[in-house]
Amino acid sequence: MENTNRGVFALDGVTGMLIATVLLLGILVYLTMMALGAQQANADKFYKIENEKSIQMINKDNAAKRVLVN
Repeated sequence: MENTNRGVFALDGVTGMLIATVLLLGILVYLTMMALGAQQANADKFYKIENEKSIQMINKDNAAKRVLVN
């Protein structure tokens, strides 16, 4: 018996490839827009470092020396 139920536009053919491509491009656009939004939300928050001479290489308290400047 021969399989005569084949088609170019089946989901495992050209149509499936186009659906996968559009889906991946949509995900890429969404993640890019979210990244740009996060960058723009934090781009205007400047900070300065107080007492930079007392910063140690490995110390969890180093984050306390960073102060936001508004």
